[in-house]
Amino acid sequence: MILARFGPLALLLLAVAAPADELPVRRIAFGSCLGQDGVQPIWQHVLEQKPDAFVFLGDNVYADTADPVELRAAYAKLGAQPGYQALRKATRILATWDDHDYGENDAGAEYPLKETSKHVFLDFFGVAEDSPRRERDGVYHAEVMGPPGQQVQIILLDTRYNRSALVWKKNPADRVVGGRYLRNTDPEATILGAKQWAWLEEQLRVPAQIRIIGSSIQVVDEDTTGETWANFPLERKRLFTLLWRSTGSIFISGDRHIAELSMMDSEAGYPTYDLTSSSLNWSEHMFRLPARNRHRVAVLNRGDNFGVIEIDWERRDPLIRFKIIDGDGEVMVHHKVELSVLRESNLPWWNAVPRYEEQTEP
Repeated sequence: MILARFGPLALLLLAVAAPADELPVRRIAFGSCLGQDGVQPIWQHVLEQKPDAFVFLGDNVYADTADPVELRAAYAKLGAQPGYQALRKATRILATWDDHDYGENDAGAEYPLKETSKHVFLDFFGVAEDSPRRERDGVYHAEVMGPPGQQVQIILLDTRYNRSALVWKKNPADRVVGGRYLRNTDPEATILGAKQWAWLEEQLRVPAQIRIIGSSIQVVDEDTTGETWANFPLERKRLFTLLWRSTGSIFISGDRHIAELSMMDSEAGYPTYDLTSSSLNWSEHMFRLPARNRHRVAVLNRGDNFGVIEIDWERRDPLIRFKIIDGDGEVMVHHKVELSVLRESNLPWWNAVPRYEEQTEP
């Protein structure tokens, strides 16, 4: 009756009143590496994008402390920033951590105060005291947004809490060229840990058309000399094998203090993308030659930045746009791909990787 009487106006009112999970997700913004003591003008440009959610990918503060009082003080400085406060009011915030907000540079499972750091992190981002997240071995988390048929799942991994030791080069002089680390090929070595691996496999069975998987460290790049999934090649292979049985997955990452889009062909016959954004306010503002990355599609190697994943659901084959926006609000990296490219293997059927059941609800 209302629709017949008021027509388009009633439809508009219904759209405005619809719960967030019933509206299509069109824009996810994200970033990493945020110095809590510095100015943060980047938030103005983030807000201009009107994202449906903003994802913090780690180094959300630079604490590097074993003192929980100092850690809480670092988060308090971030919380007091007007730009961050405006972001909280404007959109949903999700987060994982990296090493400097975990507590120690390059730290993993050996860090003795990781449980304390976890609860400081969860307190700051408003996770309820009775939430199951409080009992997990890490801060990993997932949410599904959007209506059936247009669902976006955001999976945030924890690459710190359970991560095995990095393998350092024995000779310090060798660390200057080619990086600090050797590959850890121990079959018992892990990044995620057994419980998080089991959780991730469960999440990949949750109905969703697009999965945005956040990792604090880069996943696709295997040439960078710092911390990446390539430091643990067996874990990286396990991750890809698991994901290639799913569909529509995109990685977002941080850590590097540059921004770039990486892509590699998968054994499943469709590409694997990793959009890296770093830093929100702690980037180098002079030109520097970025490290080699055989999978690089595009790079922004100076200046503050944030990433955006845009989804155009209006097209018969939804279009996904990968963007890096700099501190002046200008789009510096722009790449687009149809959703079908991430879901339909180009391999002949007899070579195709067996997949989980189709993730589309009737």
